[in-house]
Amino acid sequence: MTPETFTHAFYSDNTATVAPELLASIAAANAGPQISYGDDPWTGALNDAFSRFFGAPVQAFVVTTGTAANALSLATLSPPYGNVFAHAVSHVVEDECGAVEFYSGGARLTLVDGDHGRIDPQALEHALGAHPPNVHTVQPAALTLTQATELGTSYRPEALAALSAVAHRYGLRVHMDGARLANALCFLDCEPADVTWRAGVDVLSFGATKNGALGAEAVVFFDPQLVRDFELRRKRAGHLLSKSRYPAAQLLTYLDGGLWRTHAARANRLARQIAAAAGPTLLHPVEANELFLQLGAGGKRALRGQGFGFYDWGPAAGPEARFVVSWNQTAESVEALCAALRAFRSA
Repeated sequence: MTPETFTHAFYSDNTATVAPELLASIAAANAGPQISYGDDPWTGALNDAFSRFFGAPVQAFVVTTGTAANALSLATLSPPYGNVFAHAVSHVVEDECGAVEFYSGGARLTLVDGDHGRIDPQALEHALGAHPPNVHTVQPAALTLTQATELGTSYRPEALAALSAVAHRYGLRVHMDGARLANALCFLDCEPADVTWRAGVDVLSFGATKNGALGAEAVVFFDPQLVRDFELRRKRAGHLLSKSRYPAAQLLTYLDGGLWRTHAARANRLARQIAAAAGPTLLHPVEANELFLQLGAGGKRALRGQGFGFYDWGPAAGPEARFVVSWNQTAESVEALCAALRAFRSA
C-alpha cells in the first residue's frame, strides 16, 4: 500500500504539509527582485535572529536539507583523515548514504553505544581511549550528537555537558544534529542555550523542515573561528542558494514568531497521548514526537489493515514499528490510533 491509501498517516514528520505562516513568509519575500546569493535583507537578518534565539553571538548559514547541514558541518570539523564519533543508530550513520564520508573526503565514522539512542559518556571515553592518535590511525576530530535522538529520546543539559567535556578533553569539536531540536526543547522545557553552546556544542545543524518548514535548514556556528572554509565547502557542494531569501524568510518567522514552540509542543503532547495508550509496547521513553512500539508482525498487519500508515523499524518481518506525530497531525487520527492500541493490548 502507498502512503495515500492510509487513512491515518504516522510515517514521518517529513510527510506533513508546510505551515501556512511559513508559506505566507515565502509570499511576502516574493515581492520584486532582490540581490542574490545571501545578500538579501532576509538572509542578512539571520545571524541576529539566531543570536537572539540562542542568547549568544552566532553565525548561521542556510542550506536546504538536514543531510547537507550535517555532512558539511562535520566536513568543516574533520579532515579527510579524521575520526567522527557517533551513536550507532544516529541519522548520519544509518540514513545519509555516506554523506559525511563523501563531503569530508574520507573521514571515518566510529560508532559509540548508549541506551535509547543516547551516547554514554563512559562508552565515549572508552572509544576515544581505544583509538589513540598516531601516524597510522585516523585522527580524533569530532563528536556528533542528535537532539532529539533517532529513538525519540532527549539529552538532558547535564548529559550533553558531560559528553562535551569528554570530547573537548581529547581535542574533539562537538556537533549537534538538531533536526528535531524544537521537540527536545519543548520536552526539556529549557532555553535553547542550555542544550547547545552552554553544554559545549560548537556547531549545530538546525532543522525546521520536520516542524512545518519547506526546505529551510541552517548550520549555526557558536564559535566563529570554526567557520573556516564552511562557506567555500557549501558553495562547492551546491548548497549556496541563489534565492536564499525564501528559506531565510521562513526561518525568521519560525524563530521570532515562536512557531517552533507551538508546533513542537503540540506534536509532543499528541505523542504522549499515544504513548499512554501504547503502554508496555513502548520500546523507548517518549521524549519528543516519535514512538517505537513492539507490535509483532501480526500486530503491524492488523493496524495497517485498519488504515494506519507507519514504517517498520528494522526488518519488515520483524516486530518493531515507528510512529511519528507531525506538527499538524489530526486529533481524529491520534484518537483512532489510541483506541486501536488499547484494543491491541487487551486482545
